[in-house]
Amino acid sequence: MKTYNQPSPDQWATLLERPLMDVSDLENRVSTILQKVQQEGDRALRDFTARFDGVQLEGIAVSPEEFAASEALVSQALKQAIQTAHTNIDQFHRQQQLQTEVIETMPGVKCWQKSVGIEKVGLYIPGGTAPLFSSVLMLAVPAKIAGCQEIVLCTPPAKDGSVHPAILYTASLVGVSKVYKVGGAQAIAAMAYGTETVPQVYKIFGPGNQYVTAAKQLVNKSGLPIDMPAGPSEVLIVADNSANPDFVAADLLSQAEHGIDSQVVLVAFEEAMVRRTLDAVDRQLVDLPRQEIARKALENSPAVILESEEAALQLVNQYAPEHLILSMDRALEFAGHITNAGSVFIGHYTPESVGDYASGTNHTLPTNGFARSYSGVNLDAYVKKITFQQLSAAGLQKLGPVVEQMAQAEQLEAHKNAVSIRLKALKEID
Repeated sequence: MKTYNQPSPDQWATLLERPLMDVSDLENRVSTILQKVQQEGDRALRDFTARFDGVQLEGIAVSPEEFAASEALVSQALKQAIQTAHTNIDQFHRQQQLQTEVIETMPGVKCWQKSVGIEKVGLYIPGGTAPLFSSVLMLAVPAKIAGCQEIVLCTPPAKDGSVHPAILYTASLVGVSKVYKVGGAQAIAAMAYGTETVPQVYKIFGPGNQYVTAAKQLVNKSGLPIDMPAGPSEVLIVADNSANPDFVAADLLSQAEHGIDSQVVLVAFEEAMVRRTLDAVDRQLVDLPRQEIARKALENSPAVILESEEAALQLVNQYAPEHLILSMDRALEFAGHITNAGSVFIGHYTPESVGDYASGTNHTLPTNGFARSYSGVNLDAYVKKITFQQLSAAGLQKLGPVVEQMAQAEQLEAHKNAVSIRLKALKEID
């Protein structure tokens, strides 16, 4: 990590710039994949799986026998951990349910709103360098609570054509039975357009590499909703003098091991804290199986020394991190002033890992500064909110003249007449 000591605010955007990969022709390559899947269906999926994953698939759908076999391949300890995480995630998201309440805006005029689950949703679960079975919980649990009628899950197969047993176990636990051995941009295409085997969906969720992200953005341009335009993962840690350098180093590395394009940012108030933290990073790094990935991510990551918490707050809200860790004495107070962040981890004993797995919050979050305008995945992402209104005759008599005046002012006579003809009929009844 490169250290910046007291940089001026006009330098922050430059030193905090996210690492960008060369994607000059990425969109064209992904477009070709999308078009082929749209035209050729399952045949294209098999071709791309053979080319990109090195697997000749006999069947695209995971069979009931494969689901059953996965049960025995997951340790009891891991099953218990997944079950605990499931309970917490379910409890947190269930509290987000909207209670329908009828509001009488004026006598005889009743309005209400109802949440209805999106009927068909697609979930993408990465399974390459790390099989993210935790993402099954994060995406499928709120989908189930929302009442989505059909949940389609795509994940890339291993070299032997199997799906990681923890992914299948977790899918079974949450009640997802439609799992398909398809990864990358071709999986997004399959869910967007449908094939002979993979059902078409109405909205797509889930993290992925640059190909998956580009595919999601392209199908979104053509009218299919997605969760958010997410990119490489990131964390920003604010560490005051009370922080434990070993804790901070572990948090930096837990994010850096995601991928070489991940970014980790350290904000501190003394050079000594930065130095002790980076020493701890070096010590911990040598024991990590994914140390080479983490090293490359750290090369693109800054440590920034600022003079005050006020400056740190300004920097945080400008950067809008996906994950924000506050290793501070007054962390809760500082957190109250955060306006731009995906998820906030408060205090010395709240590592990002708890949110990634099991605290209850969702780990599918906006990256690349999108936390300025996007929320992370939550229950609302899986529902449509339909509004209703019902007027009595007396209600129309009170509200009708208001609508007539407004419609006439906008020169929309048919709108006015839809009210006037009813008011006239009511006068004739009287």
